[in-house]
Amino acid sequence: MEHPGTGDVDRSDPAGRAWVERAIAAVEADAVRSADTHLLVYPLPPEWGVDLYLKDESTHPTGSLKHRLARSLFLHALCSGWITEGSTVVEASSGSTAVSEAYFARMLGLPFVAVMPVSTSPEKVALIEFHGGRCAFVDDASAMYDEARRLAAETGGHYLDQFTHAERATDWRGNNTIAESVFEQMALERHPVPEWVVVGAGTGGTSATFGRYLRYRRHPTRLAVVDPEGSAFFPGWVEDEPGWTTGTASRIEGIGRPRVEPSFLPSVVDRMIRVPDAASLAAVRHLERATGRRAGGSTGTNLWGAFRLVAEMVAAGRTGSVVTLLCDGGERYAHTYHSDAWVASRGMDLAPYAAVLDEFAATGRFPA
Repeated sequence: MEHPGTGDVDRSDPAGRAWVERAIAAVEADAVRSADTHLLVYPLPPEWGVDLYLKDESTHPTGSLKHRLARSLFLHALCSGWITEGSTVVEASSGSTAVSEAYFARMLGLPFVAVMPVSTSPEKVALIEFHGGRCAFVDDASAMYDEARRLAAETGGHYLDQFTHAERATDWRGNNTIAESVFEQMALERHPVPEWVVVGAGTGGTSATFGRYLRYRRHPTRLAVVDPEGSAFFPGWVEDEPGWTTGTASRIEGIGRPRVEPSFLPSVVDRMIRVPDAASLAAVRHLERATGRRAGGSTGTNLWGAFRLVAEMVAAGRTGSVVTLLCDGGERYAHTYHSDAWVASRGMDLAPYAAVLDEFAATGRFPA
Protein backbone atom coordinates (compact mmCIF):
# COMPACT_ATOMS: atom_id res chain seq x y z
CA MET A 1 0.00 0.00 0.00
CA GLU A 2 1.44 3.35 -1.01
CA HIS A 3 2.08 5.77 1.84
CA PRO A 4 -0.04 8.93 1.51
CA GLY A 5 1.63 12.29 1.15
CA THR A 6 4.28 13.87 -1.03
CA GLY A 7 6.92 11.15 -0.56
CA ASP A 8 9.18 13.66 1.20
CA VAL A 9 9.74 12.90 4.91
CA ASP A 10 12.09 15.04 7.00
CA ARG A 11 13.03 13.68 10.43
CA SER A 12 15.84 16.10 11.16
CA ASP A 13 16.03 17.29 14.74
CA PRO A 14 18.37 20.29 15.08
CA ALA A 15 18.10 20.41 18.87
CA GLY A 16 18.74 16.68 19.19
CA ARG A 17 21.64 16.86 16.75
CA ALA A 18 23.16 19.73 18.75
CA TRP A 19 22.99 17.64 21.94
CA VAL A 20 24.71 14.72 20.22
CA GLU A 21 27.46 17.04 18.95
CA ARG A 22 28.04 18.35 22.48
CA ALA A 23 28.09 14.80 23.82
CA ILE A 24 30.66 13.67 21.25
CA ALA A 25 32.82 16.69 22.03
CA ALA A 26 32.73 15.82 25.75
CA VAL A 27 33.74 12.22 25.11
CA GLU A 28 36.51 13.31 22.72
CA ALA A 29 37.79 15.77 25.31
CA ASP A 30 38.13 12.88 27.76
CA ALA A 31 40.20 11.05 25.13
CA VAL A 32 42.57 14.00 24.78
CA ARG A 33 42.99 14.15 28.55
CA SER A 34 43.42 10.48 29.25
CA ALA A 35 43.91 8.23 26.22
CA ASP A 36 47.66 7.65 26.46
CA THR A 37 49.07 5.59 29.29
CA HIS A 38 52.59 4.69 30.41
CA LEU A 39 54.63 1.89 28.86
CA LEU A 40 56.59 0.35 31.74
CA VAL A 41 59.78 -1.70 31.44
CA TYR A 42 59.58 -4.99 33.32
CA PRO A 43 62.92 -5.84 35.01
CA LEU A 44 64.63 -8.68 33.13
CA PRO A 45 68.38 -9.41 33.10
CA PRO A 46 69.85 -7.37 30.20
CA GLU A 47 72.07 -10.28 29.17
CA TRP A 48 68.99 -12.21 28.09
CA GLY A 49 68.65 -9.81 25.17
CA VAL A 50 64.87 -9.74 25.52
CA ASP A 51 62.88 -6.76 26.81
CA LEU A 52 59.39 -6.99 28.32
CA TYR A 53 57.00 -4.04 28.53
CA LEU A 54 53.72 -3.49 30.36
CA LYS A 55 51.20 -1.01 28.97
CA ASP A 56 49.77 0.36 32.24
CA GLU A 57 46.04 0.82 31.65
CA SER A 58 45.32 1.27 35.36
CA THR A 59 46.03 5.02 35.05
CA HIS A 60 42.83 5.79 33.13
CA PRO A 61 40.25 7.88 35.04
CA THR A 62 38.20 4.75 35.79
CA GLY A 63 41.26 2.64 36.52
CA SER A 64 41.29 0.02 33.79
CA LEU A 65 41.75 -0.94 30.15
CA LYS A 66 37.94 -0.91 29.82
CA HIS A 67 37.96 2.91 29.87
CA ARG A 68 39.05 2.79 26.22
CA LEU A 69 36.29 0.33 25.33
CA ALA A 70 33.59 2.33 27.10
CA ARG A 71 34.62 5.52 25.32
CA SER A 72 34.58 3.74 21.94
CA LEU A 73 31.16 2.18 22.63
CA PHE A 74 29.66 5.56 23.56
CA LEU A 75 31.12 7.27 20.48
CA HIS A 76 29.89 4.42 18.27
CA ALA A 77 26.37 4.64 19.71
CA LEU A 78 26.25 8.45 19.56
CA CYS A 79 27.45 8.61 15.97
CA SER A 80 25.05 5.81 14.99
CA GLY A 81 22.07 7.73 16.38
CA TRP A 82 21.35 5.12 19.05
CA ILE A 83 21.97 7.36 22.08
CA THR A 84 20.16 10.68 22.25
CA GLU A 85 19.43 13.17 24.99
CA GLY A 86 17.82 11.42 27.95
CA SER A 87 18.51 7.88 26.70
CA THR A 88 18.80 5.19 29.34
CA VAL A 89 22.05 3.30 28.67
CA VAL A 90 22.12 -0.40 29.58
CA GLU A 91 24.98 -2.91 29.66
CA ALA A 92 25.45 -6.56 30.60
CA SER A 93 28.55 -6.38 32.78
CA SER A 94 29.53 -6.83 36.39
CA GLY A 95 33.10 -5.68 35.94
CA SER A 96 35.31 -2.84 34.86
CA THR A 97 33.39 -2.14 31.64
CA ALA A 98 30.29 -1.20 33.63
CA VAL A 99 32.35 1.04 35.92
CA SER A 100 33.76 2.93 32.92
CA GLU A 101 30.40 3.12 31.15
CA ALA A 102 28.78 4.54 34.27
CA TYR A 103 31.47 7.24 34.25
CA PHE A 104 30.67 8.26 30.66
CA ALA A 105 26.91 8.10 31.21
CA ARG A 106 27.20 10.45 34.17
CA MET A 107 29.43 12.77 32.09
CA LEU A 108 26.61 13.03 29.53
CA GLY A 109 23.80 13.25 32.09
CA LEU A 110 22.29 9.90 31.11
CA PRO A 111 20.85 7.17 33.36
CA PHE A 112 22.90 3.96 33.33
CA VAL A 113 21.93 0.41 34.33
CA ALA A 114 24.38 -2.49 34.63
CA VAL A 115 22.87 -5.99 34.54
CA MET A 116 24.96 -8.45 36.54
CA PRO A 117 24.85 -11.73 38.49
CA VAL A 118 23.78 -11.63 42.13
CA SER A 119 27.24 -13.00 43.01
CA THR A 120 28.99 -9.79 41.89
CA SER A 121 31.36 -8.45 44.54
CA PRO A 122 30.12 -5.54 46.67
CA GLU A 123 33.26 -3.60 45.69
CA LYS A 124 32.31 -3.63 42.00
CA VAL A 125 28.69 -2.70 42.76
CA ALA A 126 29.94 0.20 44.90
CA LEU A 127 32.19 1.47 42.08
CA ILE A 128 29.37 1.42 39.55
CA GLU A 129 27.06 3.23 41.97
CA PHE A 130 29.83 5.73 42.82
CA HIS A 131 29.82 6.79 39.16
CA GLY A 132 26.04 7.19 39.20
CA GLY A 133 25.02 3.84 37.78
CA ARG A 134 22.27 1.49 38.94
CA CYS A 135 22.74 -2.27 39.25
CA ALA A 136 20.14 -4.86 38.24
CA PHE A 137 20.77 -8.46 39.27
CA VAL A 138 20.07 -11.85 37.70
CA ASP A 139 20.44 -15.27 39.32
CA ASP A 140 22.09 -16.86 36.29
CA ALA A 141 24.99 -15.07 34.55
CA SER A 142 23.82 -16.35 31.15
CA ALA A 143 20.58 -14.39 31.59
CA MET A 144 22.40 -11.03 31.60
CA TYR A 145 22.15 -10.50 27.85
CA ASP A 146 18.40 -10.99 27.58
CA GLU A 147 17.69 -8.95 30.70
CA ALA A 148 19.79 -6.07 29.36
CA ARG A 149 17.84 -6.13 26.09
CA ARG A 150 14.55 -6.22 28.00
CA LEU A 151 15.48 -3.24 30.17
CA ALA A 152 16.65 -1.22 27.18
CA ALA A 153 13.36 -1.92 25.38
CA GLU A 154 11.31 -1.18 28.50
CA THR A 155 12.97 2.21 29.02
CA GLY A 156 13.21 3.12 25.36
CA GLY A 157 16.97 3.25 25.87
CA HIS A 158 20.01 1.64 24.27
CA TYR A 159 21.80 -1.63 25.09
CA LEU A 160 25.51 -0.97 24.44
CA ASP A 161 26.22 -4.72 24.06
CA GLN A 162 29.99 -4.72 24.52
CA PHE A 163 30.28 -8.36 23.46
CA THR A 164 28.89 -7.63 19.99
CA HIS A 165 30.16 -4.12 19.31
CA ALA A 166 33.66 -4.08 20.85
CA GLU A 167 35.52 -5.05 17.69
CA ARG A 168 33.64 -2.63 15.43
CA ALA A 169 33.46 0.37 17.79
CA THR A 170 37.23 0.91 17.86
CA ASP A 171 39.04 2.51 14.92
CA TRP A 172 41.76 -0.15 14.62
CA ARG A 173 43.64 1.81 11.92
CA GLY A 174 44.86 4.25 14.53
CA ASN A 175 43.22 7.35 16.02
CA ASN A 176 45.11 6.91 19.30
CA THR A 177 44.09 3.30 19.86
CA ILE A 178 46.04 1.20 22.32
CA ALA A 179 47.86 -0.51 19.44
CA GLU A 180 48.98 2.75 17.84
CA SER A 181 50.03 4.09 21.25
CA VAL A 182 52.18 1.03 21.99
CA PHE A 183 54.10 1.27 18.70
CA GLU A 184 54.65 5.01 19.06
CA GLN A 185 56.02 4.50 22.58
CA MET A 186 58.25 1.65 21.43
CA ALA A 187 59.89 3.74 18.69
CA LEU A 188 63.05 4.62 20.63
CA GLU A 189 63.54 1.26 22.38
CA ARG A 190 66.38 -1.09 21.41
CA HIS A 191 63.87 -3.55 19.87
CA PRO A 192 61.13 -1.16 18.67
CA VAL A 193 59.01 -3.74 16.84
CA PRO A 194 57.90 -6.43 19.32
CA GLU A 195 58.14 -10.08 18.43
CA TRP A 196 54.95 -10.71 20.39
CA VAL A 197 52.02 -8.75 21.78
CA VAL A 198 50.18 -10.68 24.52
CA VAL A 199 46.58 -9.87 25.52
CA GLY A 200 43.60 -11.60 27.08
CA ALA A 201 40.11 -11.81 25.62
CA GLY A 202 36.93 -10.71 27.38
CA THR A 203 34.89 -9.20 24.58
CA GLY A 204 37.65 -9.86 22.05
CA GLY A 205 37.86 -6.16 21.18
CA THR A 206 41.48 -5.64 22.29
CA SER A 207 42.80 -8.66 20.41
CA ALA A 208 40.85 -7.59 17.30
CA THR A 209 42.31 -4.08 17.51
CA PHE A 210 45.89 -5.32 17.85
CA GLY A 211 45.53 -8.07 15.24
CA ARG A 212 44.08 -5.73 12.62
CA TYR A 213 46.55 -2.95 13.37
CA LEU A 214 49.54 -5.29 13.01
CA ARG A 215 48.36 -6.29 9.55
CA TYR A 216 47.39 -2.77 8.52
CA ARG A 217 50.84 -1.41 9.45
CA ARG A 218 52.54 -4.53 8.03
CA HIS A 219 54.39 -5.29 11.26
CA PRO A 220 55.86 -8.79 11.64
CA THR A 221 54.73 -8.82 15.29
CA ARG A 222 52.63 -11.84 16.25
CA LEU A 223 49.58 -11.75 18.50
CA ALA A 224 49.21 -14.20 21.39
CA VAL A 225 45.93 -14.42 23.30
CA VAL A 226 45.96 -15.87 26.81
CA ASP A 227 42.80 -17.46 28.16
CA PRO A 228 41.90 -18.55 31.71
CA GLU A 229 40.64 -22.00 32.54
CA GLY A 230 36.97 -22.67 31.85
CA SER A 231 36.78 -20.04 29.09
CA ALA A 232 35.41 -20.85 25.63
CA PHE A 233 37.87 -18.77 23.60
CA PHE A 234 40.76 -21.28 23.70
CA PRO A 235 38.82 -24.44 22.72
CA GLY A 236 36.72 -22.47 20.24
CA TRP A 237 39.90 -21.21 18.54
CA VAL A 238 41.63 -24.61 18.57
CA GLU A 239 38.60 -26.39 17.13
CA ASP A 240 37.68 -23.50 14.80
CA GLU A 241 34.20 -23.51 16.33
CA PRO A 242 32.72 -20.03 16.89
CA GLY A 243 29.69 -21.52 18.65
CA TRP A 244 31.76 -23.17 21.39
CA THR A 245 30.35 -22.84 24.91
CA THR A 246 31.55 -24.05 28.30
CA GLY A 247 28.79 -22.82 30.59
CA THR A 248 31.50 -21.86 33.08
CA ALA A 249 32.05 -18.32 34.33
CA SER A 250 35.68 -17.21 34.52
CA ARG A 251 37.26 -16.60 37.93
CA ILE A 252 39.66 -14.10 36.33
CA GLU A 253 37.58 -10.94 36.02
CA GLY A 254 37.72 -9.06 32.75
CA ILE A 255 38.77 -12.00 30.56
CA GLY A 256 37.42 -15.43 29.73
CA ARG A 257 33.81 -16.10 28.74
CA PRO A 258 31.43 -19.08 28.81
CA ARG A 259 30.86 -18.61 25.08
CA VAL A 260 32.91 -17.33 22.14
CA GLU A 261 31.72 -13.73 21.92
CA PRO A 262 30.77 -12.14 18.57
CA SER A 263 33.58 -9.54 18.86
CA PHE A 264 36.32 -12.19 19.04
CA LEU A 265 38.15 -12.49 15.70
CA PRO A 266 40.04 -15.80 15.69
CA SER A 267 41.56 -15.11 12.27
CA VAL A 268 43.86 -12.36 13.62
CA VAL A 269 45.24 -14.49 16.48
CA ASP A 270 48.58 -16.25 15.88
CA ARG A 271 48.74 -18.27 19.09
CA MET A 272 46.58 -19.03 22.11
CA ILE A 273 47.82 -20.02 25.54
CA ARG A 274 45.54 -21.46 28.21
CA VAL A 275 46.58 -20.33 31.70
CA PRO A 276 45.45 -22.00 34.94
CA ASP A 277 43.78 -19.57 37.35
CA ALA A 278 46.31 -20.36 40.08
CA ALA A 279 49.11 -19.47 37.63
CA SER A 280 47.44 -16.10 36.92
CA LEU A 281 47.30 -15.28 40.62
CA ALA A 282 50.86 -16.48 41.24
CA ALA A 283 52.03 -14.23 38.40
CA VAL A 284 50.24 -11.14 39.67
CA ARG A 285 51.82 -11.63 43.10
CA HIS A 286 55.19 -12.15 41.41
CA LEU A 287 54.66 -8.80 39.67
CA GLU A 288 54.18 -7.06 43.00
CA ARG A 289 57.37 -8.57 44.41
CA ALA A 290 59.36 -7.64 41.31
CA THR A 291 58.03 -4.12 40.69
CA GLY A 292 56.01 -3.03 43.73
CA ARG A 293 52.90 -2.74 41.54
CA ARG A 294 49.70 -4.53 42.53
CA ALA A 295 47.40 -5.50 39.68
CA GLY A 296 44.29 -7.54 38.95
CA GLY A 297 44.13 -11.18 37.94
CA SER A 298 43.94 -10.61 34.18
CA THR A 299 47.35 -8.94 34.32
CA GLY A 300 48.68 -12.12 35.87
CA THR A 301 47.24 -14.14 32.99
CA ASN A 302 48.98 -11.81 30.54
CA LEU A 303 52.27 -12.08 32.40
CA TRP A 304 52.23 -15.87 32.54
CA GLY A 305 51.90 -15.98 28.76
CA ALA A 306 54.49 -13.23 28.24
CA PHE A 307 57.04 -14.94 30.53
CA ARG A 308 56.59 -18.18 28.61
CA LEU A 309 57.25 -16.45 25.29
CA VAL A 310 60.28 -14.61 26.70
CA ALA A 311 61.69 -17.94 27.90
CA GLU A 312 61.22 -19.43 24.42
CA MET A 313 63.13 -16.52 22.89
CA VAL A 314 65.94 -16.88 25.43
CA ALA A 315 66.16 -20.64 24.82
CA ALA A 316 66.37 -20.07 21.07
CA GLY A 317 68.99 -17.35 21.43
CA ARG A 318 66.71 -14.73 19.87
CA THR A 319 66.76 -11.11 20.95
CA GLY A 320 63.74 -8.84 20.76
CA SER A 321 60.83 -7.49 22.77
CA VAL A 322 57.45 -8.58 24.10
CA VAL A 323 54.58 -6.26 25.08
CA THR A 324 51.63 -7.05 27.30
CA LEU A 325 49.05 -5.14 29.35
CA LEU A 326 48.65 -4.17 32.99
CA CYS A 327 44.86 -4.14 32.78
CA ASP A 328 43.81 -2.67 36.12
CA GLY A 329 45.02 -2.01 39.64
CA GLY A 330 44.93 -4.53 42.45
CA GLU A 331 43.03 -2.38 44.93
CA ARG A 332 39.75 -3.77 43.52
CA TYR A 333 40.88 -7.30 44.42
CA ALA A 334 42.34 -6.89 47.91
CA HIS A 335 39.73 -9.26 49.35
CA THR A 336 39.91 -11.79 46.51
CA TYR A 337 43.02 -12.35 44.38
CA HIS A 338 45.37 -10.81 46.94
CA SER A 339 43.78 -12.60 49.91
CA ASP A 340 45.31 -15.92 50.96
CA ALA A 341 42.04 -16.90 52.65
CA TRP A 342 40.03 -16.27 49.48
CA VAL A 343 42.49 -18.21 47.32
CA ALA A 344 42.41 -21.16 49.74
CA SER A 345 38.60 -21.11 49.85
CA ARG A 346 38.61 -21.61 46.06
CA GLY A 347 40.89 -24.60 46.33
CA MET A 348 43.80 -23.01 44.49
CA ASP A 349 47.43 -23.82 45.30
CA LEU A 350 49.75 -21.10 44.03
CA ALA A 351 53.00 -22.67 45.25
CA PRO A 352 53.85 -24.81 42.17
CA TYR A 353 53.30 -21.85 39.86
CA ALA A 354 55.26 -19.51 42.11
CA ALA A 355 58.17 -21.98 41.87
CA VAL A 356 57.98 -21.86 38.06
CA LEU A 357 58.13 -18.08 38.16
CA ASP A 358 61.07 -18.07 40.56
CA GLU A 359 62.99 -20.40 38.25
CA PHE A 360 62.15 -18.20 35.27
CA ALA A 361 63.37 -15.07 37.05
CA ALA A 362 66.64 -16.78 38.04
CA THR A 363 67.45 -18.64 34.83
CA GLY A 364 65.24 -17.50 31.99
CA ARG A 365 63.84 -21.03 31.70
CA PHE A 366 60.13 -21.78 31.90
CA PRO A 367 59.58 -25.41 32.86
CA ALA A 368 56.57 -27.27 31.62
